[in-house]
Amino acid sequence: MARNRGAALLLLALLLAVAGEAQDAQDQLPPRPLVIQLPTEEKRAEGADEAVELRCASWRLAGEANNLAPWAAVPKDCVPHVRAYLTGPAYRSDLDLVAREASAYARAAAPPAAAQAAWVFDIDETLLSNLPYYAQHGYGLELFDHREFDRWVETGEAPAIPSSLRLYREVRDLGFKTFLLTGRTEAHEAVTVDNLRRQGFHHWDKLILRAAADREKTATDYKSEKRKEMEAEGYKILGNSGDQWSDLLGYSMSARSFKLPNPMYYIP
Repeated sequence: MARNRGAALLLLALLLAVAGEAQDAQDQLPPRPLVIQLPTEEKRAEGADEAVELRCASWRLAGEANNLAPWAAVPKDCVPHVRAYLTGPAYRSDLDLVAREASAYARAAAPPAAAQAAWVFDIDETLLSNLPYYAQHGYGLELFDHREFDRWVETGEAPAIPSSLRLYREVRDLGFKTFLLTGRTEAHEAVTVDNLRRQGFHHWDKLILRAAADREKTATDYKSEKRKEMEAEGYKILGNSGDQWSDLLGYSMSARSFKLPNPMYYIP
């Protein structure tokens, strides 16, 4: 037993001695030179792309929060970001979230049968999507062309936004009076009605389009005036859904407003 313990102590001493010699040798080595690795062209390009993506994501958020000055077109370097957002899952997810929140509010605020509670819906980018048109026009890069857009409207091919269709039907079933308040002109009433019906929207209480007398008004003024007329008729506007702040702000505002995302254009 004693011999084994002695052998173990001797082995430990030898190991410590070897370790000490190795450390001494390491300490005698000259210091390693400082090496600075410059980023490669590929790394610099990746960093630049990330900076653009962050800047464009911030620009889009500022637009949705109504923190941008009036703008006429999507910045050129932000088009890829906007396109990826609109054609990817994030846009659909955002639309679904807005619809879920509106649905929860509508159920909580559901009016009694005889009430004159109203819900106002915008049409373009709220009930119907014009994404097929904007995909052919730079996703908002091109300045808005009324004639080109009117030709698209006249095809009557705008698809429904699925989450908005579900919300619309639920709001109707809950007993709200539904008003469709759009910036489209009265000249497009027939094609708009047909487009809406073919996409599943039925039984609205009133469709309001711009008359000739409204053409020079801002969207905010025009839609505020129409909401005031609803109130004068005895309706209480409990909900309002739109993709533009001009759909929601002004006067005679609803008790709750729901802003759908739209980074493609701005309407004052």
